[in-house]
Amino acid sequence: MNETVASTGAARAASQTAVAVLLAISVSHLLNDMMQSLLPALYPMLKAHYDLSFGQIGALTFTYQITASILQPVIGRYTDRRPRPYSLSAGMGFTLVGLALLAYAHSFPLLLTAAALIGCGSSVFHPESSRVARMASGGRHGLAQSVFQVGGNLGSSIGPLLAAFIVLPYGQSSVVWFSCAALAGMFILLQVGHWYRQHGLERLKPRASDAAAQAPTRRHVTVAMLVLLALIFSKYFYLASLTSYYTLYLISRFHVSIQSAQVHLFVFLGAVAAGTLIGGPIGDRIGRKYVIWGSIVGVLPFTLLLPHANLFWTGVLTVPIGMILASAFPAIVVYAQELLPGRTGTVAGLFFGLAFGMGGIGAAVLGRLADTSGIGFVYQLCAWLPIIGLLAGFLPNVDRPRHAAAS
Repeated sequence: MNETVASTGAARAASQTAVAVLLAISVSHLLNDMMQSLLPALYPMLKAHYDLSFGQIGALTFTYQITASILQPVIGRYTDRRPRPYSLSAGMGFTLVGLALLAYAHSFPLLLTAAALIGCGSSVFHPESSRVARMASGGRHGLAQSVFQVGGNLGSSIGPLLAAFIVLPYGQSSVVWFSCAALAGMFILLQVGHWYRQHGLERLKPRASDAAAQAPTRRHVTVAMLVLLALIFSKYFYLASLTSYYTLYLISRFHVSIQSAQVHLFVFLGAVAAGTLIGGPIGDRIGRKYVIWGSIVGVLPFTLLLPHANLFWTGVLTVPIGMILASAFPAIVVYAQELLPGRTGTVAGLFFGLAFGMGGIGAAVLGRLADTSGIGFVYQLCAWLPIIGLLAGFLPNVDRPRHAAAS
C-alpha cells in the first residue's frame, strides 16, 4: 500500500516536472522568437534609413533564415548521437550577440552579419528544444509540439508591437534593451539543461516494441518526405509574403502609418499562434495526415480573396489564413518524427531548417519580384500556392489517432 502511494506520488511529481519543463521551453521559445522577430519588424525603418530596395530586404531575411536552415539539420543529427543539454543556453547567446550588433550596425554588411548571428541562434535552439518538448510530452506529442511552437508564435507576434512602440520611437539603438530578454532566456534554458542532463536522457531511449510497431517501409518514407518537402515549400513561401512584406504592402496599397501596419502584422501573427496551438492536439485525436491536408488546402479560398480586399477585409482575412495555415506545422513535425522514430533531433532540425530555408528563399525571390512587378502582384501570385496542399492526399498513414492507440 505504501509502495503504491509512493509510486503514484513519484509519477505525479515527474509529470508536474515535465509540465514545468514544457512551459519553460515554450517561454524560452517566446523570448527567442520575440527577439528574432524584431529584425523583420524593423524593415520599414531600415528601408527608409538605409535606402534599401525590396531585394536588399529580401537578402536580410534570406541571410537570417538560410543560416538557420543549413545548420539546424546538422546540429539535430549531431545531438541525436551526442546530446548536449546546455547547448540551448549557448544558442540564446548567439541571438544576444546578433541583437547587440543589430542595435549599432550602420551599414548593410553589418546588418547582414547581425542577421546571420540571429540565424545561428535559431539553428542551435530549435532542434534541441523540440527534442525537450517531445521528452516532456507524456505521450501527447502533438500537444507538446503545439505548446512549444505557440511560444515562438506568440513571441513573433509580440515583436512587431515592441518595434512599433519602443524601437521606432527611440531608434535602432534601443534594440539593445532586449538583451535583457536574451539573458532571461539563457537563465531559463540553463535550468532546462539541468533537467535534461539529470532526467531527460533516459527518455531518449526508444522502446524496441515501439520501434518495431512503427517502422515504416523505405517507400513510405521516400513518398512522405517528398510530399512534406512540397508542403513546406507551399506554406513558407506564402508565409514569407506576409511576415516579410505585409507591413510594406499595407503602407504601399492603403497608405497606413508604420504603427498601424505593425498592429495589422501583430493580428496576423497572433492568428498564427492560435492555429499552432490548435493543430497539435487535433492531430493527436484524428491523425496528423488529415490536419496537414485540411490546414493547407483549407486556406486557399481566403488567400485567393486577399489581394482583392479593402483594408478592413484584408485585416479580417489574414486571421483565418494565419490560423488555418499554421495548424499544419506541429502536425508535420510529429508526423515526420513518427515516420523516423529515434531521430527526433534530426527530424526537428530538418523541418525547422526547411521552414527557415524556404522562408528565406521565398523572401529573397519575392523581394526581387516586388521590385520588378510590384508588391500587389506578389500577393496575387502567392494566393495560388496553397493548392500544392492537395499532395497531402499521398501521405501514408503512419500515425494513429490517440483514441485508437488507447484502445
